[in-house]
Amino acid sequence: MGNYYVDYVISACVAVVGVGLVNKGGGMKPLNRFVLAVTVMVLLALLSLAIVGQGGSVDPGIRSGPAGVGGPRVGLSSDYQILFTQSQVRFEGVNSVSGVQPGVTDSGLGPRFNGLGCAACHVAPTVGGGSPLTGNPQIGFASAFGATNVVPSFITDNGPIREARFIRNPDGSPDGGVHDLFTITGMTDAVGCNIAQPDFAEALEHRNVIFRIPISIFGDGLVEEVTDSNLLANLAANARQKHELGIFGRPNRNGNDGTISRFGWKAQNQSLLLFAGEAYNVEQGVTNFLFPNERDDTPGCLFNPLHEDSMKFETEPGSLSPTSDFNADIDNFAVFMELTAPPTPGPSTPSTTNGGALFSQVGCAFCHTPTLTTGKQVVSLLSGLTNETLNPFSDFMLHHMGERLEDGVAQGVATGDEFRTAPLWGIGQRAFFLHDGRTSDILEAIAQHRSHGSEANKVIERFNALPDKQKQDILNFLRSL
Repeated sequence: MGNYYVDYVISACVAVVGVGLVNKGGGMKPLNRFVLAVTVMVLLALLSLAIVGQGGSVDPGIRSGPAGVGGPRVGLSSDYQILFTQSQVRFEGVNSVSGVQPGVTDSGLGPRFNGLGCAACHVAPTVGGGSPLTGNPQIGFASAFGATNVVPSFITDNGPIREARFIRNPDGSPDGGVHDLFTITGMTDAVGCNIAQPDFAEALEHRNVIFRIPISIFGDGLVEEVTDSNLLANLAANARQKHELGIFGRPNRNGNDGTISRFGWKAQNQSLLLFAGEAYNVEQGVTNFLFPNERDDTPGCLFNPLHEDSMKFETEPGSLSPTSDFNADIDNFAVFMELTAPPTPGPSTPSTTNGGALFSQVGCAFCHTPTLTTGKQVVSLLSGLTNETLNPFSDFMLHHMGERLEDGVAQGVATGDEFRTAPLWGIGQRAFFLHDGRTSDILEAIAQHRSHGSEANKVIERFNALPDKQKQDILNFLRSL
C-alpha cells in the first residue's frame, strides 16, 4: 500500500486519541467513551492491515552478479576505443590544491568542494555510477590533505553521496545554488586560507536545505544523440491515455537556442560538455574554459592561475604540435560519458517478464519510456551505425511530482516540484533513489511518487491496487534492469 496510506492512518489514530485525552478531563459520557474505543480499535486494525500489505511485496535489493556497465559502447572503432580508455583515466583523476599531494594527478581543488574527483563520487557499481551502499567517500574528503572540516549530519557512512542546495538567501529571495560541503582550510598546500563551511545546522533547522545525489552517466552519449524531434514525438504519443491519467510533461529548454536540455535532476544541462564543465567547477572548485571564475574568491585562498583546467600542450623540442593529451580535463570527461556503454540488464525470468508487461499496463512506461532512437550523428563515432535504439526508461521530460518530492528549487523552466523522469536503466544495481537519496527501497520510492499535485498519482493508485504477487513481479523487473 505504501507509506503514504500508513501515514494517514497513523495521523487519524493520533487525532482520535488526542480527542479522547482532551475530553477525558471534561467528563466524557460512557457512550462517547465506547465510540472512541471502537474507533481507535478500527483505526489500529487498518494500520495493521496497511503494514501487513506493505510486507507482501519487497524490494529484492541490489542485483548480484557482474556490474554489466563501465565499458565502451559496442561498435566503437579502434581509435575511439583508445580514446575511451584515455578519457577514463582522466575521469578517474584526483585533484588537490597544488596537484603535488600523494595519489593526486591534477591541481585546482577548491576553495570549496564536495569531492576530490569525478570517479570519487560516480563510483558504484563501477566508475561512472552513483553512490555506494556503504563507505561514503565524502567522510574521508572532510579531512583530506589535512583539511579541518566537520562532516555534516546528513553525510553518513551508509548514506548517499550528497550535494547541498540552499532554497532561500538570507533576504528571502530564491537561492537554489550548490553550497559545497567542504573547504580547503587546513590543507597542507592551502596555507593561509581560512574560510568556514556553510552553517548546515542552521539551514536544516530552518528547512532551507535540500539535497541531490550523483546520477549515473552510463549510456549518456546515446541520450545526447536522441534528436529533439524524437523526444517531442515520444511526448506526444498516447496523449489521450496520458492525459486521462493526469500525465502531461514538458521539456526543459536552453534559454538561447531553444533546444531541449536533458541532463541533471531537472534536465537543466544542455550537453555532456556543459555538464562536465559545471560539475568540475561546482563539485571540485576547478575553473575551466566553460566556468572560468572561482566560486569563492576570498583573498588568501586562491593559489592557481585561471583557468585551472586548460589545454595541456606536450611538445617535442622545436615543435608546436600537440600530442594526444591536447584536450582539457572537461573534454575528456565529456568523451568518457559519450562513449560509455549503457547498462546491461540481468537475465530475464518469468517474474521479470510479467513485471515488464505490468509496468506498461499500469502506466509507468508513459513517463519511463522503455525505448528511444538516436539520430544520424552516431555514425561519426561508430562503425556505420545510425538510428540506434536505446532503452533508458525515461522520456527526459519534466513532470510535476507533487508536494512530497518538491524541493523549492527552480532550474531553467523547471519549478520546485518538477523533475526530469529519472532513467531506470541500471536501477538494478542502484543503492539510493529519488533526487535526494532519501530511500534505498524501490517500493518506498514508488510510494513517494504519490502526493498532492503529482502527475503520477493515478498510476500509483493502479500499482497499489495490484495483488502482492504482481507488485513483486514489477519490483523484480526493475531490479533486473
